[in-house]
Amino acid sequence: MSSKAFPIDYPFVLPIMEQFYTLQGEGRYAGYPAYFVRLAGCDVGCVWCDVKESWTVSPEQWMSIDDIVNKILESPTKIVVITGGEPAMYDLNPLTALLKEKGLQIHLETSGAYPLKGKFDWITVSPKKFKSPLQEVVSQAHELKVVIFHQSDFLWAEKNAKMTNSSCVLLLQSEWSKKNKFYTSLIDYIKTHPQWSLSVQTHKYLDIP
Repeated sequence: MSSKAFPIDYPFVLPIMEQFYTLQGEGRYAGYPAYFVRLAGCDVGCVWCDVKESWTVSPEQWMSIDDIVNKILESPTKIVVITGGEPAMYDLNPLTALLKEKGLQIHLETSGAYPLKGKFDWITVSPKKFKSPLQEVVSQAHELKVVIFHQSDFLWAEKNAKMTNSSCVLLLQSEWSKKNKFYTSLIDYIKTHPQWSLSVQTHKYLDIP
């Protein structure tokens, strides 16, 4: 998204596709209650993306960070997950500063393709071949979650794992439509490469947002 598309009061407004309170379905915090803020706008272009409606931004989607946070505070959440789209396209410093004032734990889900602007307690990087991640971002990740869509994605996973820090959680996750094809090979791969763990999209099995 070009900076010319930003409203005059950006970054104190951000484009919201949706926000909702649910359980985290993936990764290290799977099963934890969390409030999701899904930002609109993405140029990564994953062919298998399950939220392609988040790629574009409409004028009516821009919302003040005060209104965003006030909606979050209507829930009893302790964890806020900022996702997208690609949330790192935006300057998240004002939003994360306000969330920190409210005592909330801030998680970010990003492809790693953009430098991070904001303060985060947990960073999940899910690198995509369509727009390669930045080493400076992958090195900050608390968890690296690689989606397996082709057999070649195992090599892609290992390439990105080399850029992580020593405490980063390494996760492999089948693309949802390929789960029946890849779960056996995922399990076998993890058994022979025990630095990796399996991430399952539990929210899809449970049919929750």
